[in-house]
Amino acid sequence: MLLDRLHFNKETLRELVIIALPMVVSQGTFAVMIFTDRYFMSQIDPMHMAAALGGGVATFFSFCFFSGLFSYANAMAAQYLGAGELGKCSKVVTQGIIMTIMCSPLLVIITYFVADIFAGMGHDPVQVELERTYYIILMMGVVITLAKICISSYFAGIGRTYIVMICDVCGLLINIPLCYVMVFGKLGLPALGIVGAGISTIIATLFALLLFIIFYVRKEHREKFRVMESFRIDWGILRRFLRLGFPSGLELFLNVAAFNLFLLMFQGYGIVEGASAAIVFNWDMLSFVPMIGLNIGVISLIGRFVGANDMERTDEVISAAFIIGIFYSSILALLYISFRFTLVEVFSPPTGDFSQIRELAAFMMIGLSSYAMADAIINVSGGVLRGAGDTRWLMYASVTLHWAMLVAQYFIIRVWEFGPRVSWLTFCAMIFAIAIVYAWRLKSAKWRDPERLKLVMAE
Repeated sequence: MLLDRLHFNKETLRELVIIALPMVVSQGTFAVMIFTDRYFMSQIDPMHMAAALGGGVATFFSFCFFSGLFSYANAMAAQYLGAGELGKCSKVVTQGIIMTIMCSPLLVIITYFVADIFAGMGHDPVQVELERTYYIILMMGVVITLAKICISSYFAGIGRTYIVMICDVCGLLINIPLCYVMVFGKLGLPALGIVGAGISTIIATLFALLLFIIFYVRKEHREKFRVMESFRIDWGILRRFLRLGFPSGLELFLNVAAFNLFLLMFQGYGIVEGASAAIVFNWDMLSFVPMIGLNIGVISLIGRFVGANDMERTDEVISAAFIIGIFYSSILALLYISFRFTLVEVFSPPTGDFSQIRELAAFMMIGLSSYAMADAIINVSGGVLRGAGDTRWLMYASVTLHWAMLVAQYFIIRVWEFGPRVSWLTFCAMIFAIAIVYAWRLKSAKWRDPERLKLVMAE
């Protein structure tokens, strides 16, 4: 039984908080950066804001597979750290950068084809041009973004998440004023609008990447992890990176595709339903961002103890993670359900009838409160399994459930023409289903089988 293996240890809880908390801040900077771009665009006109949303979503969709692949540097570095093979930790970064460069031609091809999809969405021609421009600019800097994901995941893996926080916060502090200056034409610069928003994002990302590199080549780090010996292809580590990271990348890509298709269908109900979904998912960020930070921390510690073959410590990490995740999500659940109307009213416009949106969004907030703790179970369990290298099973389980939900949504919305409440309940049911399946896998002994873990560590 899973409960029999749970062992609380105050020091392990403290270690997890120390690793996870900076990642919560780091993930928060990403959310603020997105919010800033869209807010500045809204100050020009609604079309620019819509274009920033469309172009941004298309950009993430275009590179999310590679993001999922390279972020597995977290677990890889942690596993080598736990095994005492410090020289291999830095080699993970080199293999990730090599793969980033090798993927560049494919990213160019993706950009070429995706740049033309906006015209087929029925958007205003002016908006289409804005979306296309913003998308192309962001994709011009995607190699910088992926290199940053790889090296930041590495620092998370070796437990130095404070470096990730420092670099990401500094990038944000560059991005906000630079975006303002370039978008609105301050300090003698021309007003570049959405072009300025895209360029400022690339510059801020590059600045953060340079900070990461400075930390990476510092003498203390360089000598401890034998960085100068790592600048070469290591076929064993490269194959292992692809074997374990590829399922994570494919899982993220297919899940993002399923979720975005669900949103498009849900928005097809009308303006009221689309606005209600936007309000609820904005509040969902309160649980999503911290849980991603916790997930990264869990991957790092589990990977380290799996590499050290210390399964007793992995049980302590699981216990600590569940305590943090359930405690935080239960507080949010109470707030969501107790103040659902108040939270929805935050997005009420100064004029116009808001009553229909208010009623539907408040109903959806009940669903959000009900699956908040299920989301915590997903992030903790998923972090444990990913850190232990169980990525192929995660891909099969997660993708199957997401696409089963999408098929169900197609029949509910398009074929049977049920209302938005039925559609939303189906979405919530999927979250619960994923939580149950992940918890079942965590309870089983398959992911922790010594022979399977040997295969995970094998190159």
